[in-house]
Amino acid sequence: MKNILIIGGGLGGLSAAISLQSKGYQVTIIDENQHPGGKMMSVKMGGYSFDFGPNTITMPKVFQSVINDAGGDSSSYFQFEKLEKHTKNVFSNGKVLFQSANPEEMIAELRKFDSLGASRYREYLKEVNRLYLLAEKSFFYRVFDSWKDYLSPQLSRSFMKVRPFEKMNHFHRRYFRDEDVLKVFNRYATYVGSSPFSCPATFSLIGHLEMNDGVYYAKGGNTSIATGFRQFFEEIGGVCKFGTRVEEIIVKKKRVIGVSTSDGEFLMGDDVIINGDFITATRNLIREEDRLSFPNKKLDSYQPSISAFVILAGVKEYQESIHHHQLFYSEDYKKEFDEIFKDKRLPGDPTIYISHSAATDPNITKGSNLFILVNAPAIDLKRDEIVQYKEKIYDKLENHGIFIRDSIEVEKIFTPNTIKSKFSAYKGALYGIASHSMTESFLRPSNVSKDIDRLFYVGGTTHPGGGSPMVTISGRNVANYILNRDKV
Repeated sequence: MKNILIIGGGLGGLSAAISLQSKGYQVTIIDENQHPGGKMMSVKMGGYSFDFGPNTITMPKVFQSVINDAGGDSSSYFQFEKLEKHTKNVFSNGKVLFQSANPEEMIAELRKFDSLGASRYREYLKEVNRLYLLAEKSFFYRVFDSWKDYLSPQLSRSFMKVRPFEKMNHFHRRYFRDEDVLKVFNRYATYVGSSPFSCPATFSLIGHLEMNDGVYYAKGGNTSIATGFRQFFEEIGGVCKFGTRVEEIIVKKKRVIGVSTSDGEFLMGDDVIINGDFITATRNLIREEDRLSFPNKKLDSYQPSISAFVILAGVKEYQESIHHHQLFYSEDYKKEFDEIFKDKRLPGDPTIYISHSAATDPNITKGSNLFILVNAPAIDLKRDEIVQYKEKIYDKLENHGIFIRDSIEVEKIFTPNTIKSKFSAYKGALYGIASHSMTESFLRPSNVSKDIDRLFYVGGTTHPGGGSPMVTISGRNVANYILNRDKV
């Protein structure tokens, strides 16, 4: 029986672990944190329950298939509920637009703002569906272990059809005219940690997932996906070592042979899968002489994705006006992204996102559990900056009629500093590498190590990219690569 070691128990590591364990491998997950799921983390304080992230769930079949394909019944571990009117968008002038996967409802909403958008909405849905189907067929479910893989005629044809040279903002202006409506659809760039004015229009396919397929919530909290994965994995014989840090990946003659841990153990592995930030894991766990393709200088040259300034606020009075997913947009959206990526400072007028899962699932928490997020650059923040910016966020909410400051019973703040230390994230970035240049978008670090045999990477910083479904798919892809190699 072959031993597989997985460093990190996020969704990518868990999905790879389940797929391999169910096929007869002995898999061990090693994670320095005490919980499964990585950034999909539950935070409980004083009777309040929060999902740190991700908050928006799409592609539920991706998660279900991990357990179902391994011989289990995913409904025994987590269940999904579709949110009909999934997002409430509030603009600087106070106007509100609700998003829905029902096209008739969306057209009615768009008529209030954008006659062109209303008339072209079905055309938009058709195009983002086309982008998604192309990406799903040609890109999502495969491992690129050599640059030559990108040169196949079929892949080249597909690549040219997914609008790789057009920017997302330009693409959306084909269908929408109103500047506020454009913000709603351009926000999809932040799902891959990027700016809509810099990232390829290819990522507009996210619109298909939300506006055609729909947005979902895992009952009891989205973290139930991760806890369900862990439970099933252990039930089929997998081993979890949480609270254990990997100190080094041991390489001999250009082949991985195991890892050393903070417990002083050496664990042997026939294969090692890294489920963590590609840059920090590569730099911190592998000796530079063993990774000639990724010396420190190259690793330090990557542009980090968006980070976040997050407030978890437990409010004793239930906030009936706050939707499950709600946004308060900045007046000048382009300026906000320029401040983040060019000036590398906190936005002066931030767009505020709130996840209020109690709006759908009130029994999971007391009062209102507000996950309040502002996009931020991946920089270190000083204590006085953190305090001042928190008050700025509360001030903006009050300008929109949300008075919660005096009703907060529990509060916890996460900054780029926190994310960097808690999740070993590159400079505190949420998605690792930004998806702005062609290389960053389409030639992300491979799932297969270029330098070390039997070493693999899964997670949002490698192919196929960020977002919980893609991360889960990356784990399945690597597992299938190993299974095909071993002809299991």
